[in-house]
Amino acid sequence: MFDKLTENDINKMKEEIEHRKLVVRKEALEAVKEARAHGDLSENFEYHAAKKDKNQNESRIRYLERMIKTAQVVTDDSKEDEIGLYNTVDLYFEDDDEIETYKLVTTVRGNSIKGLISSESPLGRAVMGHKVGDRVYVKISDKAGYYVVVKRLENTKDDGSDQLRSY
Repeated sequence: MFDKLTENDINKMKEEIEHRKLVVRKEALEAVKEARAHGDLSENFEYHAAKKDKNQNESRIRYLERMIKTAQVVTDDSKEDEIGLYNTVDLYFEDDDEIETYKLVTTVRGNSIKGLISSESPLGRAVMGHKVGDRVYVKISDKAGYYVVVKRLENTKDDGSDQLRSY
């Protein structure tokens, strides 16, 4: 399955890659060199920590490049009164008798703890395209699911403030 990203997501990833290659990589290499100069590498905690940081940076660069290479670019072409990407919604969960607020985002920005749900998650996929007042079934599996009611829709846009997921 391909991650669905917007042009803004891809641009943000390219900026992070450039920063990591030009700034973070240079700093990490310097830290490794400095720690190596402290002597015996087998018992040198600073050296091992610096190598770990350097490797994590390189791993993040590879991850972002792979995401860009395999991404499916999407646009938000929802109508003003329909739930679409980057819209904020209040959903009433019938089973819990609670209202929760979520913003629908692309897969690389999802963070359920901060109320950012991916448009590819079961909940995000279920409510996309629906309107205020719609009762929507959220299918979890062939045997499980639940209902939500769309209580409010705010046409928020991608302002770039939603961070990309770490991994």
